[in-house]
Amino acid sequence: MIPNQEEKFETVFNSLTEKASEQLMFNTFLKMYPKEWKQLKITFSKFKRSKQFGKTIPLPRPEESLRKSIRVWLRKKVL
Repeated sequence: MIPNQEEKFETVFNSLTEKASEQLMFNTFLKMYPKEWKQLKITFSKFKRSKQFGKTIPLPRPEESLRKSIRVWLRKKVL
């Protein structure tokens, strides 16, 4: 959902001075890419508002989605 996600994660990873962790990358991503974070939250709220009563939301919460993407990216980076 984030355009050029891999490149942005790589930039965040390279900007870290400490050992990379999911939480540290999450916080740094929010600082470095506030527009992308805002767009992710807007997309989620649009889906949430458009859902019909009793139906489930097709998207995970923005925080969960970003954390999961970072977690998967870090696992690929380590391997």
